Amino acid sequence: RPVKCLKSGPDDGGEILEIDESHLLLKLLHRVNERLEEENPEEPLLFDVILITTDSQRQQQSSRIISSTKHYGLEISRFCFASEDDFAESLQTNNVQLFLTTDRNEASQAAQKGVLSALLDQRVAISTSDQLRVMFCEDAVIQPDSGHTPVSTERAVQSFAAQMGEMRRRFRLSDSPLSFILVTLHGGRDRCADSLLTLRSSGLSVDEAYCLAGAPRGPILRCCSLTS
Repeated sequence: RPVKCLKSGPDDGGEILEIDESHLLLKLLHRVNERLEEENPEEPLLFDVILITTDSQRQQQSSRIISSTKHYGLEISRFCFASEDDFAESLQTNNVQLFLTTDRNEASQAAQKGVLSALLDQRVAISTSDQLRVMFCEDAVIQPDSGHTPVSTERAVQSFAAQMGEMRRRFRLSDSPLSFILVTLHGGRDRCADSLLTLRSSGLSVDEAYCLAGAPRGPILRCCSLTS
């Protein structure tokens, strides 16, 4: 199953931990799962969410983390408590296919281990869309400092795109809780076309495509109300 990993939010000092940017995303993932199971109660292709924390103090509050997710009605399949040094290995052990975090260093560490990683955009906290809109962008995957994309990362991207494409085909074009958007930041139409062909070769067709050719991407993101 495609797997999402999210970090726990800050502690407000009470019995229930404060919610963070992942709240809306989790709700949208759950909605996609619900729609899939409406069509097929035995559907095997579902989002499986793991919450991971590397904060040693937070790990001593594991029961509060679990009770807080239940309080907010969040669908979490598993909880993982790991150290900052070995959390990337924990991702591999749990067969994580996409690691989302608000910490750029953690995303980079995970990517160096071959785990597809990206930063969770804080805009998800204010989005009002009821559709999970996934953006594929040239800089969406956090790259190691080496300046090139490892083969393991390329394979991870292809695998993730293939599974997401298969999930998208479960729904009609006009009434889908899931959609894909391609944004190319540089180059012209030819580069955008090449990116479209690359995604299609992995089994994923996009619903919208934007060729920015060097223009700022902020207006497009605000216009699309992107979830990620």
